[in-house]
Amino acid sequence: MTDHLAQAHDLLATNPVVDGHNDFPWALREQVRYDLDQRDMAADLTAYTHTDIPRLRAGGVGAQFWSVYVRSDFSGDTAVSATLEQIDVVRRFTERYATTLRPAFTADDMEAARAEGRIASLMGAEGGHSINCSMATLRTLYDLGVRYMTLTHNDNVPWADSATDEPKAHGLTRFGEEVVREMNRLGMLVDLSHVSADTMRDALRVTEAPVVFSHSSARAVCDHPRNIPDDVLELLPANGGVAMATFVPKFVLPEAVAWTREADENMRAHGLHPLEMTPAAMKVQRTFEEANPRPLATVSTVADHLDHMREVAGVDHIGIGGDFDGTAFTPEGLNDVAGYPNLVAELLDRRWSSADLAKLTWQNAVRTLRGAEDVARTAQTTRGPSLATIDQLDATE
Repeated sequence: MTDHLAQAHDLLATNPVVDGHNDFPWALREQVRYDLDQRDMAADLTAYTHTDIPRLRAGGVGAQFWSVYVRSDFSGDTAVSATLEQIDVVRRFTERYATTLRPAFTADDMEAARAEGRIASLMGAEGGHSINCSMATLRTLYDLGVRYMTLTHNDNVPWADSATDEPKAHGLTRFGEEVVREMNRLGMLVDLSHVSADTMRDALRVTEAPVVFSHSSARAVCDHPRNIPDDVLELLPANGGVAMATFVPKFVLPEAVAWTREADENMRAHGLHPLEMTPAAMKVQRTFEEANPRPLATVSTVADHLDHMREVAGVDHIGIGGDFDGTAFTPEGLNDVAGYPNLVAELLDRRWSSADLAKLTWQNAVRTLRGAEDVARTAQTTRGPSLATIDQLDATE
């Protein structure tokens, strides 16, 4: 493994990691209300976050989709304004650390950042509640730099079902289908993490462009509704998209599912949202963990998912989306953004080739974004911005 770790670093020097999902912006919101002076990314922030520039460098990260996530219990204009605040902080820290971070809006921008030795900084909105059922708001997010939108978060939106809510639309409504088509026209990737399996299938039926799963693993390996069923993975080659495996223990380790459910109930009993990661919330989590030792996921656990996803979808359709700073717990060896070389070394130990690893870490994600751009160029010659409303398309008698 020692030789493989050195080889992993060499591989990442030429084909760095494109990570599909990092919640550092939300951590800034919860911890310091976006005060960048209190969380200097150029310093060691290990005591506070999973992410900082020294550890991004150590981890061989070449491009990061920063999640401009807001909780799905935010709704209406509150969700939109909170999303704008998230976009604002990403733009501010990208500008503040411009010698290391490069704004990226296209696949060419990602390649330019790699050539310059900087980290491409992209944005993804996590949940359709961020657009408040408004096509104009969707277009505005794109104009501000958002390059994927996860159709739902943990709760349904009026036009699409979430993986972790009671089915209502049983996939996409007519308006939801129009949202997908408008994202295609814009060149915004349709992100199918967090959505129900029916929503996945509907989106893959409707989309003209490659899709992304920004942070989801294999349901056949860990039977959690947040993961991707095999029949959906099998559709990716024809679509051209990419499924980016997440590291969140409750999504990758079956034994962690029940434990996390109990930990979430403990958070609610203390008056806290289960996803809250403020210092007070983390103290409650650590106290619970001390009394109830959690099952430990490892680098090998994540590699098991990637092995399966490669077998079902093919090596051209897999990637990495760690979800750092969006989870209270991480696997052993993948404790923070410096851990990616450990995963690459594990895959080398499993006889993954250098060519396959280059696809996993860099090439597949860049190709997928480029594919969405290609579709958008064609679509924009045949149709203008959608003026559809949810009342028009989803009205019931």
